[in-house]
Order: sequence, then structure tokens, then C-alpha cells
Amino acid sequence: MKHIEIINGPNLNLTGVREPEVYGTTTMEDLVERLRGMFPEVEIGYFQSNIEGELIDRIQQAGFEADGLVVNCGGYSHTSVALRDALLAVPAPAIEVHISNIFAREDYRHHSFITSACRGMICGLGLQGYELAIRALI
Repeated sequence: MKHIEIINGPNLNLTGVREPEVYGTTTMEDLVERLRGMFPEVEIGYFQSNIEGELIDRIQQAGFEADGLVVNCGGYSHTSVALRDALLAVPAPAIEVHISNIFAREDYRHHSFITSACRGMICGLGLQGYELAIRALI
């Protein structure tokens, strides 16, 4: 794997300040820099948007350019057939990540449309889930 793209959905731009008891105090920018240091042999790209269409566009672009995708579609995981279809339309394998344990939260979070379009899913392990997803893709 030479290029892995991390694609984050809504509200993940607030990681580090939003509900620190759930999401921790590390920002995504700090996490991405740490991951780049851990995996210097891999180009790690990062994209975040609160807008579903922008996420679809990025999956379509990166899914043909990158060797693998790490996706956390946030709340869209539980609602978006369109994001699932975008993942199925590209050749890059994807790992779905959730910082919190979605199965220990509200019932509506227990189902993800994204999971069946991915090679696997990691949830509930905090930001370490991103590292584990990269390791799984490598």
C-alpha cells in the first residue's frame, strides 16, 4: 500500500473538542500527523466534510487513486445508501471506522449502510481504530 486516504464525515472536524468523553481530546489533524509518522512508507491523505455530496465526490476520486480507504461517515453511516453505493463503485478496498462503539449507543446507530461495502469495520476503540484500519489495509 502506497496511498491510503482517510475520509471523515459530519462533525468529525470537531474531534478533540466535541464530547471529549466520547471522542477524546486529540484533534483529527494531530491524529493524521501521528499516523503519517507511524507509517512513513505510506502516503496518507485526509479529507473531511459535513456535506454528503462532497463525501461521495471524494470517495469517487480517491477510490480510483488510492490503494485503500479508511472511512468514517459519521451519522451518514446510518442513513446514506448513496455513500454505500459510492464505495461499491470504486476499486479501492475500504475499512469503516467509528470512534465510539455504535452498538452501545442509540438503537438507530446499530445499523450502518456502509459496513457491507467495506472489507471490515472497527468501532469503539477510539482514535486507535484509524491506526488499526491502516494496518489492516497494509
